Amino acid sequence: MIRAFQWDLARQVERLDWLLAQLPSYARWGYQELHLHLEDAVDYPSLPGVARRDAYSWKQFKQLVSAATDCGIKVVPIANLLGHTQYLIKTDPWRDLNELRGSDGAALPVGQICPSHPQALAVAEKLVTDLAPLCTAGKIHFGLDESFHLGKHPRSRREIEKVGLASYFAQWVNQLHRLAKSHGLETAIWADMLILLPEAIPQLPAGIMAYDWYYHAFRRHPRFELYNFAEYNLAPALAAQGIEYWGCPMNGAFRHEPLPVFGERLANAVSWWNRCKRTGAHGFLVSSWEANHLTPEMTTIVDAAIAGLWLEGDATDASTLLRRGFERVHGSKNAASQAHLALACDDRAFAGYARAERNEFWDTAHGDGGSARAAAETRFFKRAIERKISEPLKRSLVWRLYLSEREHFVRASSDDVLKARRLWQRKKRTKLKDLFARMQKATRAFEQQIIRGKQAASALNDLTRKRNVCSANHRIIDADQQKLKAWKRWLSAVVRNPEKLLEASPIAGRWQLCLTVHATRPAANAVVIQQQNESGEWIDLRQRHTIEFRSLSAQPRSQIKRPWSVPIAYVELPLRIALRGVGEVAISQVKLTDGLVTRSNRSWRIATRKRLGTTAPACGWLNLEWTKNNAELALDFDTAKD
Repeated sequence: MIRAFQWDLARQVERLDWLLAQLPSYARWGYQELHLHLEDAVDYPSLPGVARRDAYSWKQFKQLVSAATDCGIKVVPIANLLGHTQYLIKTDPWRDLNELRGSDGAALPVGQICPSHPQALAVAEKLVTDLAPLCTAGKIHFGLDESFHLGKHPRSRREIEKVGLASYFAQWVNQLHRLAKSHGLETAIWADMLILLPEAIPQLPAGIMAYDWYYHAFRRHPRFELYNFAEYNLAPALAAQGIEYWGCPMNGAFRHEPLPVFGERLANAVSWWNRCKRTGAHGFLVSSWEANHLTPEMTTIVDAAIAGLWLEGDATDASTLLRRGFERVHGSKNAASQAHLALACDDRAFAGYARAERNEFWDTAHGDGGSARAAAETRFFKRAIERKISEPLKRSLVWRLYLSEREHFVRASSDDVLKARRLWQRKKRTKLKDLFARMQKATRAFEQQIIRGKQAASALNDLTRKRNVCSANHRIIDADQQKLKAWKRWLSAVVRNPEKLLEASPIAGRWQLCLTVHATRPAANAVVIQQQNESGEWIDLRQRHTIEFRSLSAQPRSQIKRPWSVPIAYVELPLRIALRGVGEVAISQVKLTDGLVTRSNRSWRIATRKRLGTTAPACGWLNLEWTKNNAELALDFDTAKD
């Protein structure tokens, strides 16, 4: 079984010298192949204008492949040629490849390429011609995952009406396979589209490779999120067709995460390692995605820990594997205590959209009582950074500390706004003055925390990336600074004139729509708050995806529930809650409040759960649409005070 690892350079360009320095270690750990997710991270000779500003030159890319070869590691470029092809569509020469069209028939600025477009194979030929000499493992990976826009273009829609969606997808795979063969290469693809379109499997060419991925622990068979985490098993059908089977865990960062959830990533790898041995899989790929909010020094620890599955093979528990991972990367000193600390961080993971929402909005914590938890989390990370730990882990925890400090400040300030409004209403002038002084003091303290947060973002970035580059974490800090400036202006105004307490601020709206979202049957969906304007149009105010990226939610039924609060400027206009994507959620605890008056929804009692959407299907193609509502709940608030 081939052992492979992946770098996602498409989402985050790392310094070439850092990448080169890692290769000998990966070779020592027994990794045999390096998969490179590229998109616009390299300057393709035949596709001028595709590369982004900080992309690797072609000379640098060849240097990376050559260095891997010198270490005995073969390279597999991943050249997305269906889904995840925004890197092509963004350019003028290839924009018309887009499946998605506007009402005037023109290509939209985002989407995926249409296989039926006359130039689709032409761009594929250019890409493969460039990459073929660097495919040192003798294969090229075409991606093809998460291609949910198939059939949206008039050309592809006509073809699908003739042959069916599964055959249409299989035809594109066969075309790419012939192209790869013409360059002496084998074909690899991700396997998720074959879960959605199993009828395509018998129509695929024998000898290709299908990479089956799922990123949570499982007992025997992986699960599929879009089918409400139903189990599936592609291995028998792929084997019958002569298609090589690969199993793919993931080493770290789901979207927005500043640290891997170490225990869950290792449990996922153990599940896949066992499955690959049971099924006689051809390969085992530790994939890596979207490491732009954390340092890849931490995902490298996970890769080193996973290597223990074949280097020692005597342990599968997260504690032992992670300790050995730290030993391989940083030596035996403090390895056990670092592993223990890393696993303790899992209990405070900054994961899922409900937490990551704070990167964009400060006005969604209205009165949900989370400030005490945020304070406890802050104390934990303050203690953690005082321990004797490796520099990459310390820098990661310092950045994580900032995120906790911000959460505490936002939640505490939200609580204080509500207190201030009540004190003003009750004419408690002295107490209100004291509260304002405390709020100003907390604001000054957070100003210093932001300065330290910016330093932490730079320190984390400098481990593996070019200096003076605006990283994803720097963008978070920049946005936080702007919100803090707006908050200070608002706070100064209400100190001078407390009547302004009822005006909207960056931390609390004039009114807040509060609710609880229950992801009892997890799938891929988003809850949307909409308001009807005076012209009768329904306008999106906010939306939140329910995906948690945690193992506790990766099952057909979960107990996940998240409070949510959305600022409302005009309470006299109709409101509703909508659901998009697939699957269902439940909604409860709906109320509209300004901290002084609470209006209950007339439609149901506040503790009653209302179902929104329908259970995700267990098979078949899904029309995953993020712009149209699948279900709606109208809200009708009374005017009485609770």
